[in-house]
Amino acid sequence: LGHWVPALVPLQSCQCLAWKPRPIVAWGAESQHVVAGYSDGTIRVFSISRTEMELKMHPHAVALTAIAYSTDGEMILSGGKDGLMAVSSPRTGMTIRVLADHKGSPITVLQCTRKQYRDFGVEGGELWLATSSDRRVSVWASDWLKDKCELLDWLSFPAPAGPEGLGSLPPSLAAFCPWEPGTLVYVGFGVQKEVLFYSLRKKQVVEKISLPYFATSLSLSPAARFMAVGFGERLLRLLSCPARDAQDYAGHDDAVHLCRFAPSGRRLLTASHSAVLVWELTGG
Repeated sequence: LGHWVPALVPLQSCQCLAWKPRPIVAWGAESQHVVAGYSDGTIRVFSISRTEMELKMHPHAVALTAIAYSTDGEMILSGGKDGLMAVSSPRTGMTIRVLADHKGSPITVLQCTRKQYRDFGVEGGELWLATSSDRRVSVWASDWLKDKCELLDWLSFPAPAGPEGLGSLPPSLAAFCPWEPGTLVYVGFGVQKEVLFYSLRKKQVVEKISLPYFATSLSLSPAARFMAVGFGERLLRLLSCPARDAQDYAGHDDAVHLCRFAPSGRRLLTASHSAVLVWELTGG
């Protein structure tokens, strides 16, 4: 992918990328696609099998900072540097909804997950969250076929004013917890260096795990109770939950700005300024 996408988009910088979910039906029934967000506010959908761009959309006026597919792959959610979020259809190329709830602060994370139809007393087969750099997280329930998108929860995490000794604030990051339905995990600049577990049902933080530094990246394993946290101090920490057993690994040349578990949970990819590492997870 890295060899041919830049040739198709030579003058723009790719800011974010997401794989289209594999269809639930037969393997190989559909070619694989990725969607990329660019510095000029455009979204491009690429076919991996045909090595070509299939669709270009322009839902944003500024650079994109986060992008994700809906769980069924039928919608693309995108967020920009100005905090605006767009919902676009890769079938029609049209933007069907623009959300301004995070306006004024760059979107740092967009993530979708399936849910039971009437979980939390709202309709829709999907939950999705958006996180912005001002430590706010919004959680939504959606039914895109019925054009429904309802705000389920709104979180705002406090932080001290005027931090000293930090060139730039650590990112605000959130993710749905695969092993605790109805729970999301949050890290970001705050009063303490910690991971927070927030229950959407109880509307409160239900668990905290202390960290040695503020996190710069976060990923939760979809296959086991493991969490990977990267730090600006060139360190990667693997946490076992709920035992809280922690293992630290060095090896990066700079801040660990990306952690990503493979769908199998057996491998973990991490990245820093000039190094990409793949870790093999062994044992329970």
